[in-house]
This record gives sequence, C-alpha cells and structure tokens, in this order.
Amino acid sequence: MNEINASDTTWLLVSSAMVLLMTPALALFYGGMVRTKNTLSTFMHSFFAMGLVTLAWVTIGYSMAFAESKGGLIGGLDYAFLNGVGTEPRAGTTVPHLLFMAFQMMFAIITPALISGAYAERIKFSSYVVFTLLWSLAVYSPICHWVWNPGGWLLARGALDFAGGTVVHLASGASALVMAIVIGKRKGYPTRKIVPHNLTMTLLGAGLLWFGWFGFNGGSSLAANGLASVAFVNTHIAAAIGALAWALIEGVRFGKPSLLGVASGLVAGLVAITPAAGFVGPMASVAIGLAAGAVCYGAVMLKGKLGYDDSLDAFGIHGVGGLLGALLTGVFASKVWNPAGQDGLIKGNSALLTEQAIAAVVAAAYAAVVTLVLVKGINAVMGFRVNDETEDEGLDGALHGEEAYSLGEGGAHAVESVPPASSVPSPSPVLARETA
Repeated sequence: MNEINASDTTWLLVSSAMVLLMTPALALFYGGMVRTKNTLSTFMHSFFAMGLVTLAWVTIGYSMAFAESKGGLIGGLDYAFLNGVGTEPRAGTTVPHLLFMAFQMMFAIITPALISGAYAERIKFSSYVVFTLLWSLAVYSPICHWVWNPGGWLLARGALDFAGGTVVHLASGASALVMAIVIGKRKGYPTRKIVPHNLTMTLLGAGLLWFGWFGFNGGSSLAANGLASVAFVNTHIAAAIGALAWALIEGVRFGKPSLLGVASGLVAGLVAITPAAGFVGPMASVAIGLAAGAVCYGAVMLKGKLGYDDSLDAFGIHGVGGLLGALLTGVFASKVWNPAGQDGLIKGNSALLTEQAIAAVVAAAYAAVVTLVLVKGINAVMGFRVNDETEDEGLDGALHGEEAYSLGEGGAHAVESVPPASSVPSPSPVLARETA
C-alpha cells in the first residue's frame, strides 16, 4: 500500500477547493446572461446543487461510482454513507481516501449545474431539485464508474478521459440538449430578443472558471508532479487559444468581436482540453483550443437554425466541446507526455480514436435517454415549466421572493422592452447567438 505524501495531499486539497469555486463561478457566468428578473433563480441552480449533490454523493453516489465494480457497470454499496472511507491512502494514490472522495465530489456537484444553462428562466424549482438529485445518481455516477473506476468497462476498453470531458461535459451537454428540446422555448423566443443583462458578471464568472479549471485538470493528476504541470499548462493554452479563435471569427463575420464571445471561447477551450489535459503536449493544446473556439462557435450559431432554445449554450459549448475534446484526445495523445496513457492517431494508433468515439457515443446516448425518461416522468407527476404568468413576472420573485437588484422602476419586475430584430441598426454577435 502506498503511503500518504504531504505534497500530493496539499496539492489535492488546494485543487478540491478550486474546483468547488467553479460552481459559484458558473452561477456568475450563467447569471449574467439571463434577464434581470431571473438572476437569482439562475444562481440558485448552481448554489443549491452544492448542498443537494453533496448529500447524494456522501450517501450513495460515491459508492456507486468508485466502489468495487459490479460487472464494469456500477459500484456496489461498500462505501455507502462513506463506510470505510478514511484517512488511509486511496488505492493507487498517495492521498487520503477521504480527500480523493472530496475531490471527486466537486466534479459531481458542478456537472448537473452545467445542465441548468439549457433550461434557465422557465422551470419550477421543485422540479429542478428532483431532476438534479435523480440525474446525479442515475446518470453521473454510472458514467463516472465506466470511465474512471479501475473496473469500469469503458476504461477497460482503453478509453481516456483525464479530467472529465466525457464524464462531466459530454454527459451534461447531451442532457442539456434533451432538456431544451423537451421543455420547449422560453416565452416569446426567438421573436423577442433575449440578451444578457450583465456581461461584467458573466466575464467575472469566466475568469473564475479559468482559475478553478487549473485545479479541475491539474488536480486530476492526484499528485504534485510533472504530469500536473503538463495538465496545468495545457489548460491555460487551450483556454487562451479558444478565446482568440472565437473572437477572430466574430471579428471577421461582424467586424466587432464581443466580450461574450471571448468568454465563451475560453470556456470552450477549457472544455475541449479537459479529457486530453494529461495525455497531450502544449502544441497539441493549441490545436485543440483553436478547434474548440471554431467548432463550438458553429454549434452555438446552429441552434437558431435548428429551432431549439438552449438558453445559455450548455449543449453548444459543453456537449459539443466535450465530444470534440474526447475525439481529439484520440488524435493527439502521446506516451511522451504520459507513459500511463496511450499513443493516438498521429502516433499511428487509430484504435484509440475508435475507443474514444465509442465512449463518447455511449456516454452521450445513455445520458440523453435517461434524461428523457426523467424529464417525461417528472413532468407527468409534478410538471416542469412554470406557468406563463410566472414566466412573465420572473422566477426570482415568484419562486424565491427575492430580487437581485432593488432599483425602483428598473428592478426585477420591470417590463422589459427589446426592439425587434429588424430595428437593430448593425450586426451584433450577441443577438446573432439567438437568431443565427
């Protein structure tokens, strides 16, 4: 059995805190993009998940994901209620088992919170609670087991996911697409233009996400070593290049790159590098960031043509970015950077790309199907959408009895007047995201 290493433990403690910070950062990122009257309800989708998913994780979620595998599909109940999870080293690591559990818990928390970007501004809080609880157990824990548990069947086949491209982003993104389609569009969308109410808030959230992602990816080495450095550097490069790529496309198309585009591009780069962070080199992360900025931009623009209302682009960025990152891991992976990994397509191993594609399709399909069942079931029992009057009033006051801003006539209950698309004098990257 390995012994506890103080440096590794310190790094994972810091990384766990950084990953937890990403959920409030997500609240800022999403909260700035909705209308004033729905700011707090959008924050609630992230903040409440920190309590709800924590309870699910420490009772049975962690055991389902990381206990001894039952046929490669799910863990048993060996660790239910954290039984046997103490300060001894987690098998195969030099950190306390309890800390490993906590680090993984932070991933479990943010994943269902990501989905909220697809249904913001239109669902009941009670339905959100039931869905988030059931999704974390029925979708997240099984997929986590398949990909990260030593006995998981996708890991056994050779699929690679360093820090959650498939487990976190692809699973949540696929679920987000189903939610957006089944629940339906926001009232008046897309005829009535719905634009971000506070981009400074969104940009602050993006910056904090970038910071927290160093723990997300770098901490996934589970040690303070060279591999953590590789993941750290790759994370930064991909985010930076993703931001540049998105801004460049907007600049060419509209003549005016937007700050929302820069924020979206950096998050797209972060999402795409996540599965590859510990398996590729810095120059590969440049290519991944560039591809993420371009491909995710296209995916976000495509929603207007396909007619679904993914409010905050959860699918376009996290779903598409997660898929892209999983596939590009199969292209650029190299044992030069991580001997415990595999060589990818450019190193002559096409089999890895095949396994990456299989894992991505299986995870996305499973998440989508289970999400569809959950949404249909919850809707039949308690309904999912708020009524038209509540949607007009705003979810903050109707569901939580609070307002984000107390500004008199400009407060949460103010009537919003937005000009129709025909009256907009010049192309706008922000409006284009809703109408492309």
